[in-house]
Amino acid sequence: MLNSAILIKVQERLNKLSSSDYDNIESWQIIEAFCKAQVDWCRRNLHGLNIKKEGDEQSTRRIDDLQKLLVPVSLIMNNKQTYYESVNFPNDYLQWKRVSCKATSECCPKPKPMVIYLAEIANVDELLRDKNKQPNFEWGETFATLSDNNLKIYTNDLFAPVEVEFYYYRQPRKIQIAGVVDPYTGVTSTTEVISEFKDDLVEVMIDEAVKILAGDIESMTQYQRATQSVENNN
Repeated sequence: MLNSAILIKVQERLNKLSSSDYDNIESWQIIEAFCKAQVDWCRRNLHGLNIKKEGDEQSTRRIDDLQKLLVPVSLIMNNKQTYYESVNFPNDYLQWKRVSCKATSECCPKPKPMVIYLAEIANVDELLRDKNKQPNFEWGETFATLSDNNLKIYTNDLFAPVEVEFYYYRQPRKIQIAGVVDPYTGVTSTTEVISEFKDDLVEVMIDEAVKILAGDIESMTQYQRATQSVENNN
């Protein structure tokens, strides 16, 4: 959907198409609200905070709506003895999906597939001591943690992870309108960047943006209508 259509639809739903009162909404404000709406909607639906209580991949609709943001990246890992730590964690990270890799050891130089699950940092010491849960090259199992924008794959110095593929949900792309100040950089945009989502989902995010703006200007009628529309179309 073109950004010009987004601007018109937001203004229309706020009853501001022909208004000249103090509540007039400028284009950069609509950009900011729409970009925030994208993030809010994604976070809420990844977690399942919707009328259907469906999180990511719990229905065909959730898969359809969120698949655009699900991407892989190959990670470079540094050896820290007990674990290997990523050095190129993605800057646009939003939510974990999974990590897969192979591993090699001194006795087995041929890469072997590993099963990796996400663990809580609070439990790392216990997991490393537990014979049933500690990293095990023979069984092809280990665990990983996330902290300080780094992925750590624990090995107990028994093997080396290779071909590490990290699958994650990235941040949605921010829209930009040529000739309008980008609220995130303070610089006038020279190019047009449209929303990457399909049009039916953009319609939902327009209602989400209207809800944000209506709350900002204390327009309760528009706020309630937009809130109901967002949930009904989820």
